[in-house]
Amino acid sequence: MEVPYNFDDIRPLNNDEVEEAIESLTTDADFERAFRYIQPDVDWKAFSDLMRSFKTKEDFKSKLVYEIVTGLARKTTFSLTFSGRSRLPKDKKPCTFISNHRDIVLDPSFLNIMLFDVGYGMTQVAIGSNLLIRPWIRTVVRLINSFIVKRNVPIRQMLEVSKKLSAYIRYTITETKESIWIAQREGRAKDSNDRTQGSILKMLNISGDKDIVSNLMELNIVPVAISYEYDPCDYLKAKEFQQKRDDPNFVKCQRDDLLSMETGLLCNKGRVHFSLASPINEELENLDPTMDKNELITTIASIIDKSIYKHYHFYPCNYIAYDMVTRTNRFSEYYSLKDKKQFDDYLQGQLNKIDLPNKDEDFLRTKILEMYSNPLKNNLSVQE
Repeated sequence: MEVPYNFDDIRPLNNDEVEEAIESLTTDADFERAFRYIQPDVDWKAFSDLMRSFKTKEDFKSKLVYEIVTGLARKTTFSLTFSGRSRLPKDKKPCTFISNHRDIVLDPSFLNIMLFDVGYGMTQVAIGSNLLIRPWIRTVVRLINSFIVKRNVPIRQMLEVSKKLSAYIRYTITETKESIWIAQREGRAKDSNDRTQGSILKMLNISGDKDIVSNLMELNIVPVAISYEYDPCDYLKAKEFQQKRDDPNFVKCQRDDLLSMETGLLCNKGRVHFSLASPINEELENLDPTMDKNELITTIASIIDKSIYKHYHFYPCNYIAYDMVTRTNRFSEYYSLKDKKQFDDYLQGQLNKIDLPNKDEDFLRTKILEMYSNPLKNNLSVQE
């Protein structure tokens, strides 16, 4: 594949850049403060020496990052489970994993440690430039093999930025033979009503030199359904819904993004399940590549969405929220009175965390309930 771009501004670090990057982190007071917040008992000198012992990204990820992420899973989840291993390509063929998106940091991190555990290997991860709000964050994400998706670029630059990103992803899949993870949309679906944005598929397509179907088949797309029992950021998302309702011009600040990352990392998520669906190439082969371009993109997005909906994993809170939103008892057999009391207490506890001068608790409650009921609604839509 001919590469017309220099990817230095978006690519992960190369292995010959690892030592310098690690040295910059071990001497960065801001990074040390942030790490101590997650690991308050860390012996910084011993940790710095351990960091300096890693000479490649692979070492850094498979040893240090793996231990940190599994440690967070032990502390903040009741269980972390994985299904669909048999659907992975037997020859470890690189895939483009496209998933719904719940947590800014942990969605791809959890996926990577589970892929590593089954011997598939970790992916490169797409991360938005809006989250790189500290110099050390940029260094860390590039060190753990993430590539940067530029956000908030001027309209006149958007096409060129998309072309470069698309070329990088295709180059990674077809030339360096690494899998990648990318969310199905820019940012998280605040209401958990997961929909694949057509713009993501259009971006993936533009680096190909064939028709849309062939270009996307070359990337070997594998949908992934991510199911959290509890979303620790649910109250923050509900708060943002009210802020945007009351002020259409409301825009989150950097502190909001930091709080979301911190809350998602450190707070309780209950049970978490990742389910790999089958690669969609077989379904893509049955499409007519001469269809109208927009209709074709919409159809492919729907294929990904339905695959994700079918593979959700549900918990009592999803059934309870659905029955509360619809004012029915349709799923009462899936939860007990104790489950209902626990979820009611959880919901009130999350609402109590919201600090707004004109707090609309009924609206906020409804928004949180929608977050827990929408995945079940979407699942039902592909079963009926």
